[in-house]
Amino acid sequence: MPPIRQAGPDDIAAIAAVIDAAYRHYIPIIGRTPRPMLDDHAARVARGEHYLVEHGGRVEAVLTLGPGQRADALHIFNIAVDPAAQGKGLLRHLLAFAEQQARAASLPWLTLYTHELMTRNRAIYAHLGFTVLGEEDGGGYKIISMQRAIPAA
Repeated sequence: MPPIRQAGPDDIAAIAAVIDAAYRHYIPIIGRTPRPMLDDHAARVARGEHYLVEHGGRVEAVLTLGPGQRADALHIFNIAVDPAAQGKGLLRHLLAFAEQQARAASLPWLTLYTHELMTRNRAIYAHLGFTVLGEEDGGGYKIISMQRAIPAA
């Protein structure tokens, strides 16, 4: 698997492009632009929250990690794989990296959220061991919160 590296200011356009490619098909499904497409990528880069997977000098996937609402969990704000790079195991690679970061911070949980109408994402997360914590209205978005325990190393 290609290495995962922290994003820098020169990566902002590539981050936006991967996130746009990964989420744009959801616009007609949810009736509005998905929140990851509206995120302030420069601010996330400045806080050290964006991580990238590159292949051949091209960004193929973006992972956004940071503190969430729970003190015992590392939150995945975004995980996006360019459709052209899907099927290569990058999602599992990024999740393993997130687990590694959580272990290093002595956090026993990963959390994430997704839109209730992003049924494909919800099914993938469930298949990968995430369970539903609850539902909430997040600024007009119907959000499903999920969690997964960090397995022993």
